[in-house]
Amino acid sequence: MSDLVTAAMVVIGDEILSGRTKDRNIGHLADMLTAVGVDLKEVRVVSDDESAIVEAVNALRARNTYVFTTGGIGPTHDDITADAIARAFGRPCVYDDKALTLLKEHYARRGTEFSEARKRMARMPQGAEHIDNPISVAPGFRVENVYVMAGVPAIFQAMLDNVVPTLKTGAKLLSETIPSPHPEGAIGGPLGAVQAAHPETIIGSYPKYQDGSFWTEIVIRSRSRTALAEALKATHTMLDAIPDRQEAKG
Repeated sequence: MSDLVTAAMVVIGDEILSGRTKDRNIGHLADMLTAVGVDLKEVRVVSDDESAIVEAVNALRARNTYVFTTGGIGPTHDDITADAIARAFGRPCVYDDKALTLLKEHYARRGTEFSEARKRMARMPQGAEHIDNPISVAPGFRVENVYVMAGVPAIFQAMLDNVVPTLKTGAKLLSETIPSPHPEGAIGGPLGAVQAAHPETIIGSYPKYQDGSFWTEIVIRSRSRTALAEALKATHTMLDAIPDRQEAKG
């Protein structure tokens, strides 16, 4: 089995925390990483505060294979992610020559002034590698295991499409779903016993309510097909032992 590959995410921006902007990137990243066997273990949302970004990035990069950040690499004064990542790695934040050339040519084609504000999008930690941006040209960048990308969902997704094929991947989680007619209150104890007896699996229960009745969706995940099959069998046996009518709520 492949080594466990883990990731974390830092979502940056006052607009997320204030509710002015609704995040659409967390779920997309989770879907993309799950598909290639990378476990997204933690997501932090931080304000446009350099020290907060530095603290989050340094904490997460130390205990995960990868860290992905979104937001704060635009042309405005509060786009401080490049400075924060540079500080986190103890590097100077500089104007990248390749990025400057890309942006200068892009704005020339549009007949738009390449202003000092727009030049800010070429700043990144010294020695950073580009993440291509096929939509608006301004690149993201990578420093060691930290990938810094735009917050605009379409641009983030396009950048991520370029990043994912380069990642080390792990063993993919296999998954099986069992619909249970019983509410969580009826299966909580027995399902906990099944989980304890099958530590190579992750068992989740998700309450549902339909037509005046509670029921539960049970999801079993494992990287081992054998462990998954054994837990699946044990769960069915557990459910069969519960009386048909359970009046417990929730």
